[in-house]
Amino acid sequence: MSRVALVTGGTRGIGAAISMALRNAGYRVAATYAGNDEKARAFHEVTGISVHKWDVSDYEACGKGIAAIKDELGPIEILVNNAGITRDAMFHKMTPQQWHEVVNTNLTGLFNMTHHVWQSMRDRSFGRVVNISSINGQKGQMGQANYSAAKAGDLGFTKALAQEGAAKNITVNAICPGYIGTEMVLAVPEKVLNERIIPQIPVGRLGDPEEIARIVVFLVGDDAGFITGSTISANGGQFVV
Repeated sequence: MSRVALVTGGTRGIGAAISMALRNAGYRVAATYAGNDEKARAFHEVTGISVHKWDVSDYEACGKGIAAIKDELGPIEILVNNAGITRDAMFHKMTPQQWHEVVNTNLTGLFNMTHHVWQSMRDRSFGRVVNISSINGQKGQMGQANYSAAKAGDLGFTKALAQEGAAKNITVNAICPGYIGTEMVLAVPEKVLNERIIPQIPVGRLGDPEEIARIVVFLVGDDAGFITGSTISANGGQFVV
């Protein structure tokens, strides 16, 4: 029987590409979303992927949602922590609410989700956790002190948890995408894209969501069993680590 994979924020953008790539690779996939019922319903109708609505910043909601997926599909052996939000502001104008909303979703959300599947992975002596961080967690970004801090925290979480999971055949890795051609990025005015964003990218283009998805498919497969605690940068050379 194929393994069960759960992708948070898995019905739009990079998350949708990951969900579909995992499905196409033969996994049984469930995807979460937080707000857009119409998009989630359309995603399910087109792909057949099971969709579930909850806020990853809510620990109890994560537990209930994961239990429901386990009842439907079986134990979750692959977790892709992709859900994330932005609340951009220059730091002197950033409110405590903007800070906490981003940190609670983009960093604490990793704890909330992973904590609920970790013991099961340990019991089964198998697990794959992939955390979708960001180039801005590596280099920082003006106007995103909250987002950059949370995404940098994702990398520390990845490195520490990888050491705990290794003896139980659980790998934990991170991916740091750069500018990817999602709906959100493509909504930026074309002039801004062509004159301010793409010139910063040495390969001369935006990334495709499917390019991130293919990295995930590799990391969760058996061929990647010796890779853990790693961060893969996928940014077209914009920031070289």
